[in-house]
Amino acid sequence: MSYRKVKFCFYALVIFSFICLTGNTYAKDYLNLCIHPYLPATELVQRFTPLAEYLTKKLDQPVQIEIAKDYKTHIDNAGNEKSDIAFMGPASYVKMVKLYGMKPLLARLEINGKPTFQGIIIVRKDSSINTLKDLKGKRFAFADPESTMGHHVPRYVLLNAGIELKDLSSHIFLANHNNIALGVLIGDYDAGAVKEDVFYVFENRGLRELARTPEISEHVFIAGSTLPSQKVSALREALYHLKDDEKGRKILSALRDNLTGMAPVSDSDYDNLRIILQRLEKENVK
Repeated sequence: MSYRKVKFCFYALVIFSFICLTGNTYAKDYLNLCIHPYLPATELVQRFTPLAEYLTKKLDQPVQIEIAKDYKTHIDNAGNEKSDIAFMGPASYVKMVKLYGMKPLLARLEINGKPTFQGIIIVRKDSSINTLKDLKGKRFAFADPESTMGHHVPRYVLLNAGIELKDLSSHIFLANHNNIALGVLIGDYDAGAVKEDVFYVFENRGLRELARTPEISEHVFIAGSTLPSQKVSALREALYHLKDDEKGRKILSALRDNLTGMAPVSDSDYDNLRIILQRLEKENVK
């Protein structure tokens, strides 16, 4: 090896060591779109890939999908600036703000023209359970403990009906809403809590609605605080204008069949959810 090459390698090593010691890194050449695991990973990748490709073109920068291993990791990643763009459930968003402070808001989902949604407590169509009080002594399936409509808000509904976990014969936390619907259908659980769109997918297979939750502001896209303001504005505009043409509407329908657009959002849109979470905290519901 020539002296010049040795000298080059030496300086390269010095520069690399300096970067590692100081924590400085070169700006990465892509943005990550981080998603909580509310559905199986393969399904989430399929749903969000058209959006990632659309944002890549709009921002002239690659956007890559990353799926968190669980809801808590997703909250921490968004709070700790490990997410450039994060798609968050309402409860996860509220908890993230409480723990880490505000982040730039981009847009919230608009389902059939509405930026709010409900959860549904489900049973089999042939079930003898007809009221919430009938759940005493039954087996209940929740989603991730950090899930808005898979746990937090249904627990609030059960609490208001006088049903606590000790009143159930058993309860379980499953990986996603699809698993809950399937578990109730095959009889592993007597009842469960899912998002309304999951209920509609499985309703004709033999599910019945037992009760609905209060309406909550929809899932939200946020940006990392370190993202340049012009990039945040470009993201916000790109999301708002998805509904303006056929190609954009196909991207929306890939995310959800009944997703009609992205709506403006403010932190106060989640104040009623904050009241619900405060009630659960007061009752030591975890």
